[in-house]
Amino acid sequence: MASTKPTHHQPTIPVSFKDVESVVHPHEEDLDETIVDYSKRAQVLRAAVLGANDGLLSTASLMMGVGAVRKDAKIMILTGFAGLVAGACAMAIGEFVSVHSQYDIEVAQMKREGNETETEKEKLPNPYTAAAASAVSFVAGALVPLLGACFIKEYKVRLGVVIAVVSLALVGFGALSAFLGKAPAFKSSLRVLLGGWLAMGITFGLTKAIGAASA
Repeated sequence: MASTKPTHHQPTIPVSFKDVESVVHPHEEDLDETIVDYSKRAQVLRAAVLGANDGLLSTASLMMGVGAVRKDAKIMILTGFAGLVAGACAMAIGEFVSVHSQYDIEVAQMKREGNETETEKEKLPNPYTAAAASAVSFVAGALVPLLGACFIKEYKVRLGVVIAVVSLALVGFGALSAFLGKAPAFKSSLRVLLGGWLAMGITFGLTKAIGAASA
């Protein structure tokens, strides 16, 4: 009589393809969440950081140019304020026209392709928002040299303070743009700082030379 050995059946666990994929790529969803397209921030950076940098440099250079031939603090500050207002208006109008032109081109392309919907239009850049961002950022940058010169009567000290606060702001703007764009902070700050010194130096030197020649 043949003996029969008890058979032990191993429990079967159903495995789906979804489970296999989760084992092979356990952190795929986490990786997708950490990938950021920094190129999408380009337009915001251009309107904000560049606007502030333009306000800072143009107003500071204008004040340095006037300071090269006139030592009066009131004239220097009034010149800087006029540059602030004129520059903010110019930035806002220029940004509005530029972005609105881009908006019109995109809408025309949508019409040709038959994709003109409100949802698609909402994805397009807003010219009013871009204009406001440019104006506000320009004013923020222009206020730096103005506030630096407001309470100082001594001529040479006033020029030195303007150069100092503008230099610090330039380094800050360079570091901020590098941080937001994930670029090297040192190179960006140094590039912005040297460019600012060059702009102020050229404006001061040329205005001084023209003032001396016309005296």
